[in-house]
Amino acid sequence: MNKPIRLYRFALSGHAHRVQLMLSLLELPTELIDVDLIAAEQKRPEFLARNPLGQVPVIEDGDFTLADSNAILVYLALAYDERRRWLPQQATTQAEVQRWLGVAAGPLAAGAAHARFATLFNRPVNPQAQPTARQLFGVVENHLEGRTWLATNDHPTIADVAMYSYTAHAPEGGIALEPYPRLRAWLQRIEALPGFVGMPRSPLPAAA
Repeated sequence: MNKPIRLYRFALSGHAHRVQLMLSLLELPTELIDVDLIAAEQKRPEFLARNPLGQVPVIEDGDFTLADSNAILVYLALAYDERRRWLPQQATTQAEVQRWLGVAAGPLAAGAAHARFATLFNRPVNPQAQPTARQLFGVVENHLEGRTWLATNDHPTIADVAMYSYTAHAPEGGIALEPYPRLRAWLQRIEALPGFVGMPRSPLPAAA
């Protein structure tokens, strides 16, 4: 790799943060390029040329451009993790990882991520967002009984990276994490990994 990987991001986006976190965990040189979503820079022609959907994150790795945070995690793990720990080769583990990537794109996005977005930017909130988040966190809490990580028990994978950001910042959307001690211990394990970088914290709503 001759040049740093360019990451087009919005600093408060959990989707962008999971990519930044993966790049850091892999110790990959990175150039962060901020995209002002408030000013709708993601809808300008020069950005739409990189991602016609007008969403962050996007990476540029040489002449290869890729959007979608989960797709980027898969690419980085396959391209730069020679030991294949972040996306193991075993079919059963890969299937488990894909299952959690689906959860990150589904109930995590519809629940904790939506509630946080609506709170931070004063947008209408789906009344099902917080219940969806609490139901999911209860599932994760039960899943982590006797386990260290989501998809394997001996080392983290991109499943943990994909699930981390919006889970850790759920209180910013009014969703308390105190009822989930195993989930909170899992978050702490991720934060203790060499190369961990956090996402900026936002003020908590009064109900959190």
